[in-house]
Amino acid sequence: MAKYDLVIIGSGPGGYVAAIRAAQWGLKTAVIEKDPFLGGTCLHVGCIPTKVFLHHADIYDNFQRAEEFGFEVKDVKINWPAMLARKDKIVKKHAGGIGMLFRKHKIDSITGWGRIVAPGKVSVEKDGQLTEIETNYTMLATGSEARTLPGVEIGGDVILSNREILQLATIPKTLIVVGAGAVGVEFASIFRTFGTEVTILEALPRLVPLEDEEISPELEKAFKKKGIRIETGAKVDSVTKDAKKGTVNFTDKTGKSQSISADKVLIAVGRRPLTENCGIERTKATVERGFIHTNAFMETDEPRLYAIGDIVAGQPQLAHAASMEGIIAVGRMAGKDVQPFDRKRCPAATYCEPQIGSIGLTEKQARDAGYEVKTGKFPFVGNSKATILGQHEGFIKVVAEAKYGEILGVHAIGPLATEIIAEPTAALGLEATLDDMAATIHAHPTVWEAMGDAFNSARGLAINF
Repeated sequence: MAKYDLVIIGSGPGGYVAAIRAAQWGLKTAVIEKDPFLGGTCLHVGCIPTKVFLHHADIYDNFQRAEEFGFEVKDVKINWPAMLARKDKIVKKHAGGIGMLFRKHKIDSITGWGRIVAPGKVSVEKDGQLTEIETNYTMLATGSEARTLPGVEIGGDVILSNREILQLATIPKTLIVVGAGAVGVEFASIFRTFGTEVTILEALPRLVPLEDEEISPELEKAFKKKGIRIETGAKVDSVTKDAKKGTVNFTDKTGKSQSISADKVLIAVGRRPLTENCGIERTKATVERGFIHTNAFMETDEPRLYAIGDIVAGQPQLAHAASMEGIIAVGRMAGKDVQPFDRKRCPAATYCEPQIGSIGLTEKQARDAGYEVKTGKFPFVGNSKATILGQHEGFIKVVAEAKYGEILGVHAIGPLATEIIAEPTAALGLEATLDDMAATIHAHPTVWEAMGDAFNSARGLAINF
């Protein structure tokens, strides 16, 4: 029977990163993956292919605005099959890269269905054959899949999840997006740029409801300007389909029943943890609605059993969160001095156009937590690089504690928001104050320097607006 220091079930961005770090710290490691490829949802049907399409949409949008930049461009056509091929090429390249890294670090990759059978024992099922492995530590990194609505079956070529929509043979003429979280607004942004008539239905009162309250109306304004129909406060009653179209019946925020049809319907109402049939019931781990409870070092109530990523209760379902959770967990196993995972220090990035980047507490969360709050806001219309790019929409909002200037949160919507959020992420991690960040020299001309103005604006000292 093979024996390891650590066996990880799942090779997504949590599992593969944890495996590499474990190997670097001297742990003999194996990764069990149910699919015949490494990388999980993020690489194959999530973060990476979606961002490929978003980048293509940005390029196409620039062609559409070519005259503004002094170019005469005519008859620009979308080659959708070529876009699909490039997406697949990028995914394949990076999946191969994970395999290369596993070989470099002498990590064993085992294909099959992994499950816990007893403390320190994991089985792998493949083609009806069972193999048992002994391990000192076990880590569950099994990820998640798209949720659906009651009575709505995802599949086929009309009612779609993030998986199916990435494989469409043609660009749909019409699309209904049910759900206005990150997945929903990203796909709405992609397909609207490519000419699809898009309608967004969101049950809650605003788009991107996890973001700061001032971000949502700014995104709604930008989306409506692009011609996206938005129905917030919309309760979906049913989703049906025939051979050609899908129909969504919903009750709008006024209580009126409505019905709309489209070529495709994307269900983007969140994700559910994949913890069935992994043997968790044989352990002392606490499980709630499929989510596993851990402490801040990702330890479960079962000794030597860790869980990371989308399956962990109360943690953000983000690839970079899973990666850091994995690093923290294996550091704990290896006896290293690692910091516990702090959700308030984990950035969020949404790649619609305009982009959204955020870190820390929203203004409402800060006030609800009892802080005396001071805010600052700087619009990108006052940033010279944003003018150069021709992207003036949006702003940066800083939330700080009033007396000492402790930075509690930063929320950005606009050009390169997913990139420039890096600075406040570091600032929060280092417990920087408004004065620390106001004294930081920001390169000019950059979109990033808008952060300097935003921090100064909380003191009423913004230079460029």
